[in-house]
Order: sequence, then structure tokens, then C-alpha cells
Amino acid sequence: MDPRILKVIVKGDSMWPTLNDGDLVKCIEYTGQNVSPNLLVVFSHPLKKLVTCVKRVSRIDGNRLFVEGDNPDPTASDDSHNFGWISNSDLIAIELLQG
Repeated sequence: MDPRILKVIVKGDSMWPTLNDGDLVKCIEYTGQNVSPNLLVVFSHPLKKLVTCVKRVSRIDGNRLFVEGDNPDPTASDDSHNFGWISNSDLIAIELLQG
């Protein structure tokens, strides 16, 4: 079965200038595809399970991912600097395409 296409509405400025508040992005459901640095991913926040995040993979260590926002202001993003590494199993979608 092919992965589903999902749509996500961006809230906040953590991914600025790549993505802006209110942008609609299309992404592909994560079903175990390879993940590489610089890939944008959608995942469940590890500490706030009702929150879904969009971040960029900056480092990979086995099945662990270090994710960061694109905003150069370090206070603009709740990311791996705050909650640590995430697992591939936390991923919901990958390969975001602005649309």
C-alpha cells in the first residue's frame, strides 16, 4: 500500500523562513522510509502528545533523530534542544512539500 498524503497547517514561527505561520504543507505518511539529515519531518511532541511538530532533521544516531527549527532565533523553536532526541517511531510524516 502506498503511503497516504497528509496535510498539515503550520502554527508558529519555528520553521521560518522555510515555512510560515498558516502555511499548508503536504507530506507523505511515514511508513519506515529512510530519513536523512535536512529532511523535514512531522512528529508527535515527545512531552506533549497532543502537539504535532514540524522540524528539520539535523543529526541521526541509529534510530534517533535530532530535530531543529529553521528560525535562527534559538528561542523561537521547541525542538531537540529542549526535549532531546526523538525516535523514528515518533514520526508521522516526512518529505514536506509546500503546497
